[in-house]
Amino acid sequence: MTGHTPVVVGVGDFVNRSKKVEDAIEPLELILRAIRAAVDDTGLSGPEASKLQAQIDSLDIVKTWTWPYPDLCSLVAKRLEIKPTRRHYSEHGGNQPGKLFDEAARRIALGETKVAVLSGGEALASLTACAAAKQLPPPGWTKLSEDVNSVFSPSTRELLPSGLPGKWTPPTSDSDLPGLGARHGIGNPIQVYPLYENSFRARRRQSIADNHRESAQMYAEFASVAEQNQYAWSYWSPAETEESIGTVSKKNRMICLPYPLLMNAFNTINLAGACILTSAENARELGIPSNRWIYPLGGAGTRDSDDFWERSEYWWSPAISRSIDAGLEASGLDKEDVDLFDFYSCFPIVPKLACEHLGIPSVKGAKPITLLGGLTSFGGAGNNYSMHAITEMVRQLREGKGKNGLVLANGGVVTYQAAICLSSSPRRDGLPYPSANPLPAAVKDVQTPQVDEKAEGDAIIETYTVEFNRDGSPLRGFIVGRLKSNGHRFLGNHADDATLQQLCSQKVEPIGRDGKVKTADDGRNLFVFVSDSAKL
Repeated sequence: MTGHTPVVVGVGDFVNRSKKVEDAIEPLELILRAIRAAVDDTGLSGPEASKLQAQIDSLDIVKTWTWPYPDLCSLVAKRLEIKPTRRHYSEHGGNQPGKLFDEAARRIALGETKVAVLSGGEALASLTACAAAKQLPPPGWTKLSEDVNSVFSPSTRELLPSGLPGKWTPPTSDSDLPGLGARHGIGNPIQVYPLYENSFRARRRQSIADNHRESAQMYAEFASVAEQNQYAWSYWSPAETEESIGTVSKKNRMICLPYPLLMNAFNTINLAGACILTSAENARELGIPSNRWIYPLGGAGTRDSDDFWERSEYWWSPAISRSIDAGLEASGLDKEDVDLFDFYSCFPIVPKLACEHLGIPSVKGAKPITLLGGLTSFGGAGNNYSMHAITEMVRQLREGKGKNGLVLANGGVVTYQAAICLSSSPRRDGLPYPSANPLPAAVKDVQTPQVDEKAEGDAIIETYTVEFNRDGSPLRGFIVGRLKSNGHRFLGNHADDATLQQLCSQKVEPIGRDGKVKTADDGRNLFVFVSDSAKL
C-alpha cells in the first residue's frame, strides 16, 4: 500500500505505580517516556529511529488535569529535540484522544502531516501524595506562574456560585441568577451520569435490583480484564468481584444513586500513553515492517448540548448513537465487522448505551467491550483514557485477536463523543481516509422540551438521583421533572426528608411518580411526592 494511507507504526504506555513523594514523576516526564516507548515500538533503532523522530511535524497533547503547564507542547518538543510545525494542546474532554487520532490520520491522508505524535499523561496519584505531605509544588516538577494551591481538577464541572444551594445570597433579579444546574447543586459527572442510568433502567422496565446486578456484573468482567493488563493501575491486584462491586459498604459507599464508589471512575493514577502515525509510503521508506502497521479506517464525532437539562431524553444519547454509526460508515464497516470494542466507561451507563444501540450484550458477550478494564479498574487517566484504548487496540490487532476494532471516546457529562475504527488491513473499499468528519459539531435536530427555570404545580419525575454523605446518609435529591400542565421540564431538589427517603427506595420506582413542585425563596425548585404535597 503506497501513497497517503495513514498507518499507526508505534504505540507506548508508561505507568508509575509508586505513590511515594520521592518517586513523584510529573506528567511531562510520563509523556516523554510514553513517546519514547512508542518510538521503540516501531522496531527502529539507531539512525533510523533518529530519522523518524526528526520527521515529527505534528504534536498533539491531550490536556492534563494534573498540572497547568504554561506550554506543555513546547516543553515536550524541546525535551525530544524536535521542531514540529503543529503543536496542539487539546481542550478538556475524554473524547479528545479519539478526535485527535481521527484528525491526525486525516492530515496524513491529505499530505499535510508526515509524522504525527499523539500523547497525554496524568500524575494525580503523585500529586495527591505530595499534597497530603504538604509538598507543593512536588520536588523537581515544572515551575508554574500561578499559585499551586489553586490548582484544580476539571474532573468535576465547576458549579457557580460555589457551595451548596442555600449558602448563597438570593439574586435581586432573574438576570442575576446563576446557571440552572448550579442553582440546584448539580452538574458534576458523579451526579449527571446517574440520571441517565436511572432513566435507562426505567425505559427498559428493569427493576432497581436487576439494574444494579447488571452493572456489578459488567464491572466485575471489566476488573478481570484490568487484572491482566500490564499498564492497568490495578494490574495483578485481585480483581474486584460482582459481590464486592455491588455491595454497598464503608469501603464501597454510595456516591450518587445507583452508583457506589466502585462504579465511579478512579482518577488518582500515574499513567501516560502515546501513538505515532505516518503514511504507509513513509513507513516503508523508514524500514518499518508492514506487520507492525495498523490502519485507521475512519472516524466521526459530535456532541450533545452542554447543558444536560437541554437534552432530548436520558435513556439514550444521540451523540453516542450517531458517532458510532457515522464512524462505522466512514470506515466502510458494518457493526458485524467489528471484532473488538473499547467503550469509554467512566460509569456503567456509557457502555450500556453503546451496547444497546449496537444490539450487543453488555455482559457475557461474545466480543469484548473493553480492552483496558474501564476507568474504575484500569484507571481514569483523566482525559487520556482512550489513548490507552488506542494503544491496546493496536497491540491486539497486531496479535491477531481480531481484524477490526472500534474505540468510543466520551467526554463531559455524556456530552462529547468520538468513534474511530482501526484494522489490521487497509480499507476494503479502496477509498482514501475520509477527508472530513461526517457529522456536524453538535446535535441540533432532535426535539427537546422547553425548560422552565421556575416551576409550579403538578409534576412527575422524569429521572433523578440522590447524592450521599461520606457516612452513607442521603444528602440531597436531584430531580428532572415534567409539569403535567404543559409537559415542560424543570430541575429540582427534594422538598423534605420524606421525599428524600422515598427517592432512596430500592424497591419502588420513583420515575413516573406524581408530585408537586414549587419555587422556593432561594430560587430552587422543590419537589414533593403527591402523598406529601400538603407540606408545600
